[in-house]
Amino acid sequence: MSIPVSNLTPALQVSKLCFGTMTFGEQNSLSESFNLLDKAFDSGINFFDSAEMYPVPQRAESYGRSEEYFGRWIRERKVARHRLVFATKVSGPSGQMTWIRGGPTSLDSRNIKEAIDNSLLRAQTDYIDLYQVHWPDRYVPMFGETDYDPANQYNHVSFEEQLDALGRAVDAGKIRFIGVSNETPYGVMKFLQAAEKNPAYPRIISVQNSYNLLCRNFDSGLAECCHLESYRVKLLAYSPLAMGLLSGKYLLPDGGAADARLNLFRGRYSEGESRYNLSNPTIREAIKAYISIAERYDIHPVSLAIAFVLGHPLVSSAIFGATKLWQLEQVVSACEVKLNAEIIADIDEVHSRFPNPCS
Repeated sequence: MSIPVSNLTPALQVSKLCFGTMTFGEQNSLSESFNLLDKAFDSGINFFDSAEMYPVPQRAESYGRSEEYFGRWIRERKVARHRLVFATKVSGPSGQMTWIRGGPTSLDSRNIKEAIDNSLLRAQTDYIDLYQVHWPDRYVPMFGETDYDPANQYNHVSFEEQLDALGRAVDAGKIRFIGVSNETPYGVMKFLQAAEKNPAYPRIISVQNSYNLLCRNFDSGLAECCHLESYRVKLLAYSPLAMGLLSGKYLLPDGGAADARLNLFRGRYSEGESRYNLSNPTIREAIKAYISIAERYDIHPVSLAIAFVLGHPLVSSAIFGATKLWQLEQVVSACEVKLNAEIIADIDEVHSRFPNPCS
């Protein structure tokens, strides 16, 4: 089958499915990662997403392997670089990942330059197609947090300094385009306004945020910002399956396979477990309701979830992960599914009862 494509910009065409590599080097060995990349590329996926901190759960011993494995695959499979769209990310301030530039401590120009250079070295490539700020330099509620607390605000690197550093990398030919991730309407607009005031700054073309049946926060404020800008900012929707919850596997009598991510890394992956909390009865009931819709229309739950995300007019690509070939095949086959108005109405009815339980 043919995977549909989308123009992230007029100069950057991407497959509507983007293969995320954050399991490479932890859940997936080098040979397993190569097999998954082979399958994805042969299926028509040209868009691949990574990050300097990957794989997850993040630890010093595996830091950077995902980028490294992807770069080795390009070289060993002799894939023409122009046939691929490589996206990766710089880590924002954390304080917990001391092996990444001491924390990292901030997204100042030094940290951004060093991060870009190291990603290029690990991937052994001359340029990065889309370079993204993984999370904001400033305080924002994210990864399961929903309410802004003014008391948590701290001094942060200006939007202008970040754009200046990214612009220098664009001018040097190290990156082509820039985007943000886990960002808010305020952050998106501040980046856009800074670039509008100074033509030397690059303009963000995408925001990579969580979007799925259990988390539709993008539609509440970000959608308007992205849609009404003269050059639209596209959504790269990560976690379209809500970290596997929407497949239904965690509701099986055995609670899912032992090597399923939320089982394998229980207690070690706070960012995922805080948002996709299976002990929350509202989340479980919402999952059951969406699976019931899939059964009613004889659609696989994975296909329902992926088709819903791909049907959003501002989604340029859905970023998914897979640790096994059959999982990848399930997601690819979902591109054949189109949801009619009746199915969408049923989905919206469930959403009205369980609005964004995985915000």
